Amino acid sequence: MSQQIESDFEQAIARYQNGESPKALIPTFKEICDRASKNSAAWTCLAWLYLLDDRPKSAYKAATKAVKLTPEDPQAQVNLALAMLDCEKSGVRSHIDHAMEVMMASSELREEVQRNIEDGLQRKPDWKSLLRVRRWLFES
Repeated sequence: MSQQIESDFEQAIARYQNGESPKALIPTFKEICDRASKNSAAWTCLAWLYLLDDRPKSAYKAATKAVKLTPEDPQAQVNLALAMLDCEKSGVRSHIDHAMEVMMASSELREEVQRNIEDGLQRKPDWKSLLRVRRWLFES
């Protein structure tokens, strides 16, 4: 990833962490994905923003791309599972299982996914799919 794209990505992440709305950030992440189409982290972020913005079909496309690029990323797997739930697609369990496998091997990744889920529930408290995924990943 070029330094400019990396800088843009870090700035966009900071804007998200400072509370900027998903709707405002989607164009920025979409542009980053267009400029760095093999950047799995950017696709994962874009999918998350689409999910927060109630756009599961767009999230499904972005999350599918992220998982293809980095199948071992548990957040990408979680995002794909969420998009599939919100689009009422089958096959969710395999993505949950894959995320669980990776998280069992890395407490750091487990904590990151847990933080992201809690962040998602703060931003969108009634997110039924995320509540289900949290239960599957952390309460089973």
